[in-house]
Amino acid sequence: MSDTSATRSSGLLPGNLDPIKLLLEGRAFFALIAIIIVFAILSPVYFSVNNFLIMSSHVAIFGLLGLGMMVVILTGGIDLSVGSTLALSGVCAGFMMQGLEFEMFGVILYPPVWVTVILTCCIGAFVGSINGVLVAYFKVPAFVATLGLLYVARGVALLLTNGLTINDLAGEENLGNTGFSWLGFNRLWGVPIGILVMVLVAIVISLMLNRSALGRWIYSTGGNARAAELSGVPVKRTQVLVYVISGVCSAIAGLVLSSQLTSAGPTAGQTYELTAIAAVVVGGASLMGGRGTVRGTLLGAFVIGFLSDGLVIIGVSSYWQTVFTGAVIVLAVLLNSIEYKGGRKASPTPSSSQKAKS
Repeated sequence: MSDTSATRSSGLLPGNLDPIKLLLEGRAFFALIAIIIVFAILSPVYFSVNNFLIMSSHVAIFGLLGLGMMVVILTGGIDLSVGSTLALSGVCAGFMMQGLEFEMFGVILYPPVWVTVILTCCIGAFVGSINGVLVAYFKVPAFVATLGLLYVARGVALLLTNGLTINDLAGEENLGNTGFSWLGFNRLWGVPIGILVMVLVAIVISLMLNRSALGRWIYSTGGNARAAELSGVPVKRTQVLVYVISGVCSAIAGLVLSSQLTSAGPTAGQTYELTAIAAVVVGGASLMGGRGTVRGTLLGAFVIGFLSDGLVIIGVSSYWQTVFTGAVIVLAVLLNSIEYKGGRKASPTPSSSQKAKS
């Protein structure tokens, strides 16, 4: 076999591009374009800059949860507690914004917004660390551990509020706790702050995965945890850290959502964990671990968000919205299975590569 034909058979020349493989790898992007085109035809108000910005601010919540979920899924785990962590974080932020009362000393403290944000992220990290320790050190299956924390976090949020919603989180100037609504309502360069927060978190996670040792540890743990551990990768520490990252992302999403609503409720974020998983899967990640990208997860979040908002705009029943969303998830899992199975079959063996050279 000549060098040219061998190169063509290895798929290095543009002339040998596989259109089916191209469609599979870029399915989230093509799906997003198709959704925009279809709903732009069905509704005259869908295709507008203002509507895209409004929908993107909704997507920011799913994107933040999806980014944290993706890091966990890369290690072969799952985090079902992200929605409850979002609710608990929002409730805790609401309590801090309305004042922390210390009856023993007879004082009420009103922490500034930046302190509230830091403490809320610490709460998310704490919930994530419990998940990580249970999974890594006590060998509790991730599904069971995070399912338990789902109920615990939701229950704590309900206990703190007696099932009621904390309203009016705008703060008062004389108390020095104003500015919380800035996250949800203000815009920078015409772009909602929530979207910018999502982009910033995405950049940080992307740099972590591609430019740090932790990123290599995460991918290797998801690829083969046992082999990674034998190679010197701190698998247990890596597992704890990914759940901490997921908890922090959930806390940030809780802050953004509470700011957008200027209220915090203990029932917020119900079923959001499923939406986060859907965004990761639609973005091309493997639930078995080791495969997934930040770009794909964000595209998956936009597909889910733009589809849901588009169905609302054209007046489709909420029941049918659930059906369509579920169908998209099933289709995404099916395409993932086809892609990864095809990738394994296409991988050349040493004997075949030697024949190609000859």
